[in-house]
Amino acid sequence: MAEVQQSVQALSVSGAVPPEFVRLEHDQPGGATFQDTGLEEAPVIDMSKPDCGSRMVEAAMEWGSFQVVNHGVPAAAVAELQSVGRAFFALPQEEKDRYAADPASGRIEGYGVGTRAPRRNLAGKKMWADYFYHYVAPLAIVNHDIWPNNPAGYREANEEYCRHMQRLTREMFEHLSTGLGLEKGAMSEAFGGDELVLLQKINSYPPCPQPDVVLGVGSHTDMCTLTILLPNDVSGLQVFKDGRWHDVKYIPGALVVLIADQIEILSNGRYKAGMHRAMVNKEKTRMSWPVFVEPPRELVVGPHQLLATDDNPAKYKAKKYKDYQYCKINLLPQ
Repeated sequence: MAEVQQSVQALSVSGAVPPEFVRLEHDQPGGATFQDTGLEEAPVIDMSKPDCGSRMVEAAMEWGSFQVVNHGVPAAAVAELQSVGRAFFALPQEEKDRYAADPASGRIEGYGVGTRAPRRNLAGKKMWADYFYHYVAPLAIVNHDIWPNNPAGYREANEEYCRHMQRLTREMFEHLSTGLGLEKGAMSEAFGGDELVLLQKINSYPPCPQPDVVLGVGSHTDMCTLTILLPNDVSGLQVFKDGRWHDVKYIPGALVVLIADQIEILSNGRYKAGMHRAMVNKEKTRMSWPVFVEPPRELVVGPHQLLATDDNPAKYKAKKYKDYQYCKINLLPQ
């Protein structure tokens, strides 16, 4: 079993905020430089409307993020996923620790805590969050041994939700492909088709005594193709546009979509990866269930051949996804 460290949930109960969690002044959510003016909001797209594709394309170009409603994911599947996730984080600490991630294994899967040493690209500060990662697709890479046996129904809830995420991903890829002037199946094919990888994460952001100086997760773009995020009813996600941060308001039943690095690369910069960060709350636990949609690790991703021309040369290097991950995590040039 991996080495176990104190959870952020335990820190929350103690009422302490150790200095390694306190952000530098320019990066503090309470700082004037980062205050959201509230003048704009990330688009909310109704997927039952005929114009949903064009609105999605516009949002991907201008914001790198949007919310979707009437997306076809049953409310019961959402409720069950959230129920088993909350139940897992409510377990005694020693039971959660049985699933602790082992960094020495080179795998991301398992239970983790924000008190662990931060990655280099998080400005040396720790994140006010505990979390759980595991792959849900394709079946060949899924390790059910790392999935919790308790609560009952955890596996069934995650497998059901995964099926809806696969269908929703295909639909969004089709809209985004045609928005680039490509065949509707081009984006899915470029990212691996049936071998597309879905990585499920649960984020738990416990109450924080000093939410104005701490972040659940610092500002970043995701490495994958796109992220589909299910929030609970405690707001905290912010997206960056035009030099300022904007709150992503909670809309019951909505899913947040974040365009990520590989779509920006494939589109040769026409779509932009959405910079975002996670705030914390003084009184309530915020939770989210992001699904990271990734290419297979050995797949080479670069600007699509029809989008990199003599008049518009490639802005990004083509490389294996695993090499892109390594460079980004270790702050190496791409």
